[in-house]
Formats: sequence, structure tokens, C-alpha cells
Amino acid sequence: MTRGGRIAAVAACVAVFLGSWSLLHHLWYASAGQIVDTPEYESYGDQIVAGKVPYRDFSVEYPPGALLPMLAPEATAAPADFGAYGRAFEKWMAGAGVAMLLLAAAGLTALKATPGRFLAALVLVAASPLLLGNLMLSRFDLWAAALTVGALAPLLAGWDFAGGVVLGAGIATKLFPAVLVPLGLAWVWRRRGRRTALGWLAVVVAVTAAVYVPFAVIAPVGVGHSFGLQIHRPLQIESLGGACLLALHHLGGLAVSVETTYGSQNVVASGAHAVAAVTSVAQVLALAALWVAFARGEARPERLAAAAATAVVLFVGLGKVFSPQYMVWLIPLVPLVRSRLASLLLVAGLVLTQIEFPARYWELPALQPGIAWVVLARDLVVLALAGVLAYAVERRDAGAGQRARLDALRTLRSQAP
Repeated sequence: MTRGGRIAAVAACVAVFLGSWSLLHHLWYASAGQIVDTPEYESYGDQIVAGKVPYRDFSVEYPPGALLPMLAPEATAAPADFGAYGRAFEKWMAGAGVAMLLLAAAGLTALKATPGRFLAALVLVAASPLLLGNLMLSRFDLWAAALTVGALAPLLAGWDFAGGVVLGAGIATKLFPAVLVPLGLAWVWRRRGRRTALGWLAVVVAVTAAVYVPFAVIAPVGVGHSFGLQIHRPLQIESLGGACLLALHHLGGLAVSVETTYGSQNVVASGAHAVAAVTSVAQVLALAALWVAFARGEARPERLAAAAATAVVLFVGLGKVFSPQYMVWLIPLVPLVRSRLASLLLVAGLVLTQIEFPARYWELPALQPGIAWVVLARDLVVLALAGVLAYAVERRDAGAGQRARLDALRTLRSQAP
């Protein structure tokens, strides 16, 4: 695709994204209602503007970098006006979505995607608000997703240290981008050598520390508490383990109840703690296996894109918490992988999430069977997506080997007398 063609395609997809975003206040999205997080964000922003120090003067459950998208609407909204804050927040997140799309385009350009693949991937990213629904309006996860693909795209293009800076900022914002660190380290090591790789890792750690350390010095207990909240969270009702226990409840009569703690609805049942432990161990082992497999294979852009998407999908699909907004993290990464099946599974996962949240979410803690099957189907789709992406990593290896053999054969034939 020519440079002009790429620019035209990107501009058209930005228009599609903004049009999709505006439709979230209309059609069936308006009648679905909303379950919003913006009151909590506004509370944090108001207290910071009033001179209070996060983690010391009030508790924060998010990493320090997350305060930036929460504080930004304070600059453009009228004070003490929740409606104004919510509208301003939506505009900032629309901007984050546009940034996410542009960075995905940069990643596709680095991958030398064909025109058809380039356009299809960007259309999927641009139409994602319609697929996932209005939960995108009131969460800052678009910003975290933009930082994640913003770290990957420079790595694909050979701008390793720029990618390290953005990756450090992403980790300080939402933690989950940390699953890309072993992949990035192996990528730089194989292509640039050990010394450069260790320097890259130092950049990631330094940027993350630059965000965390000031708060850790001022309020070590508060920062530690924010980590503890994430570590000690119980089995959330929408997670794969929670959905399986609900299925056993509806099929086999397993006694299940729901309690609200740690800001979510969680499953209380015999074996719930064991299920949470098993899925967490499976998550760690699956990620470790992916990291090792990537490090032992070829350092090619297609493999890095596939491995990065796989890592985030595994983190989401096997976690003991699966909030609906986690699907946002997958939107800019999966389309970078050359797999139509992966893109179709992503679409299915987004649509199933919209069916459940927010319109029918409260049926889930009420133990209604219909919506429980929708959530289980979504979780299994995400698990299948992880498998397809993992296969894509290894399939690229086989393809590369075949191409190398063909190149060698051509060379021998050209040298034959």
C-alpha cells in the first residue's frame, strides 16, 4: 500500500471510530443503560485538585499512572458537576481510542501488511465501540490499550527504546502490559545483543519506577494496599473459574452464592478458592511457556505481534478476575495477527460481552441461568482465541522454515552448472 493509500485508509477508519463512538448514545445502546466507573474517577480527580495526595490522603486501587486519565477531565469540566465530568471523560477516551487506532496502523505498517489486511484490521479496531458497547464510554482502558499497542508498534519497527519507554508507562497505568516484558527482552536480545537488551529492560524499569517511586516514598502503605487489593481479590463471577462454578450450579445443583467485595461480585462456593488457585497457576504456566517458546524461536515481527496478543489474551482469559472492560485490551492487538479466525473470535467475544454487560449484568449475581451461559461462552471463546494465537506463533515458524528451504533450493539451482 502506498503512503497516500495508508493515510486515506487511516483517516477513513478514524471517521468510522468517531461515528461508532457517537452511536453509543443512540440505537439500542441508549436503552441498555450504563454501569459506570466515572463517579470513582471523579472522586479521585476532585481530591487531587483539592490538594490531597493519592495513596496518602485517600485510598486508590489503581496504579499511579491511571490517575492521569482520571485527572484530565478536571481540566475541561466544570467543578463539582458530575454530568460535565462524564462528558469530558468520554471526549478524552475518544481521543485515546483514536490514538489506539493510529498506533495499531503503525504496527501494521511495521508488519508490512498487505492493503487488504491493513484495511480489514483497522476497520475491526474502528468498529469496536459498536461491537463492545457503551461500557467503553466510562472506563479508562482505551488509554491502557493505546499504551500497550504504543509499546508494541515501535518494537516491530525497530525503535526498541521508544517502545521500552511507552511500555514502562503502560505498566504504571494498568499493570497487565508487564506480560510483554519477557517478549520484548527476548526480542531485543536476539536482534541487538545482551547488552542492548539489558539496557532496554533498564529503561522499562526506570520509567515504571519514575511513576511509582514518588508515591511509594510519600505513602508506602497506600501503594502497598493498592497491590494487595489486586493480589487478594477472590474469584470474580465473570472469570472462567467463576463461570464454570455457575455452570455446575445450574447443571448439578452445586451450592453457590454471590458476595460483593473488592468492588466486584464474587463467587462463594465449595472449591472456589481451589478453582481460583488452579486458574492462577495455569495462567502463570501458560505465560511462562509462551515466553520460553518465543525466546527459542525466530525473532521476526510477525511472531512478536502474535506472541504479544497471545500473552494479553492468556492474562485475561485465565485470570481470577475478568471484568468486561478487559476486552478493550485485546482490540488493538489481535487484529495485528495474520489470522482471520482470531479476528472472528475477537468479534464473537466482544459481542457476547455486550450481550451481558451492562444490560443483563445484574441477572448474573441473581444466578439467572440464561446469562450465565452467555458469560461462559464468552470465556471459552477467549480461551479458544488464546489457542489460535498461540498456534499462529508456531505456524509462523513452520512457514519461515519452509521459505528458508525454498530459498536454499533456489540458490543451489542458480549455482548448478
